[in-house]
Amino acid sequence: MNRFVIIVAGGKGLRMGGELPKQFISIEHRPVLMRTLDTFHACDSSIQIILVLPRDHQDYWQELCAQYSFTVPHRIADGGATRFHSVQNGLALVDAPEALVAVHDGVRPFVSHEVISRCYAEAEAHGAVVPVIPVVETVRQLIREEETAGGKSVTVDRNAYRLVQTPQTFRATLLHRAYEQPYRDAFTDDASVVEALGETVTLVDGNRENIKLTTPFDLIVAKALIDSGW
Repeated sequence: MNRFVIIVAGGKGLRMGGELPKQFISIEHRPVLMRTLDTFHACDSSIQIILVLPRDHQDYWQELCAQYSFTVPHRIADGGATRFHSVQNGLALVDAPEALVAVHDGVRPFVSHEVISRCYAEAEAHGAVVPVIPVVETVRQLIREEETAGGKSVTVDRNAYRLVQTPQTFRATLLHRAYEQPYRDAFTDDASVVEALGETVTLVDGNRENIKLTTPFDLIVAKALIDSGW
């Protein structure tokens, strides 16, 4: 079965600071986004990569590809007003009806090959798959009461929760059908779009190194991961 990955890289990186979008920041002499594409290509060179970038970032990306002699095959789709619309634009380039489609954050360069392969295999079997990791810290739920300044909070059972990662992976027919729905604010990721159809999403083990690079602290962690052999 054909395999695709839609890599979404539309963020402006405001929480990272500076003017350079976070997907273009260099970690140990290589831009984050190139490391992400490299990971999927190294896992399985037959995976067809679709990179979703805002139109005004595409020329800069081409300059980076020339500068770094980056040759991993990929096609580019225009970013949209929201992540939902960006995925829609990338999905329009998935032209194989019988296919598996992963959707991955461009700033998650440390997903393991094992997780990528697991997501595709389980999506073929079950239709919709999300990689998750356990919550290791104590979790408190905020209880907002209009008459209580600052509100209240209670401890909840962390074993009842999981942290969601990408690549969220689906059968192409299901994902196409899901993204034919009108946009809603409640669509926070691809799984929520699919669940709005009444479909069940299967959870599989992710890898803890698969962090989303969002803040300057995350870059410190990323450099440490690379120094350790990633």
